[in-house]
Amino acid sequence: MKHTIDESRIIYTSDDCMVINKITGETAEGSFPKGTVKGMADLPQILSAQFGGTFTAVHRLDVPVSGCTLFARTPAGLSFLNAAFATGRVQKYYWAIIEITPPSMNLEKSGELIHWLETDHQRNKSTAFSEAAAGRKKALLRYRIIGKGTNYFFMEIELVTGRHHQIRAQLAALGIHIKGDLKYGARRSEKAGGIRLHAHSLCFPEEYMDEYVTVKAAPPLRDRLWEDFEKSAAQSSAFE
Repeated sequence: MKHTIDESRIIYTSDDCMVINKITGETAEGSFPKGTVKGMADLPQILSAQFGGTFTAVHRLDVPVSGCTLFARTPAGLSFLNAAFATGRVQKYYWAIIEITPPSMNLEKSGELIHWLETDHQRNKSTAFSEAAAGRKKALLRYRIIGKGTNYFFMEIELVTGRHHQIRAQLAALGIHIKGDLKYGARRSEKAGGIRLHAHSLCFPEEYMDEYVTVKAAPPLRDRLWEDFEKSAAQSSAFE
């Protein structure tokens, strides 16, 4: 069976790049982390077969995460976008559905989290520490809670740095868990697979444009929880 990307999932495209609304279970990097099952969900391979050329992920998302995923289509585009990320000229915003637990009840309504992450590549897992040490990388995010249900909080996150499993590891360090994320302490898995972490918005410069490109992606999974999240987001002010 030949797999293709439906046009409704293409959020933005130009000669140098493309943004796809990734669904859970797809890999953006052309390889599958240890513990995942290989299948016809290799986005670079699918995009290359469908549109021609080479697609390289610039904004990488974990396999169980959905949302805006940026691919470079040319060497020049890849070089330019990598430099934009490295110099902090890209803004990344995520939506996360958080389990209500005693630690999460103590979380301030908004704030900034700073940790130092150490990654175990054999286990494909990161651990967040409160102090710097050899082999650890500084991780910074800002968050605000924009809504609350019976069992879950709705959290909007600005990812300032981009470390391996950063959001998942930083929240887990506080005893706070994303719905479905068993690897980082969630109570149970998701029936549909994946975790409730979604890359909602991305703002980045294009090499041959004077303005920034801002893209947004609705959660591909349509259910009551994400619909309630969207209502809460619409009612709240823009992230500051």
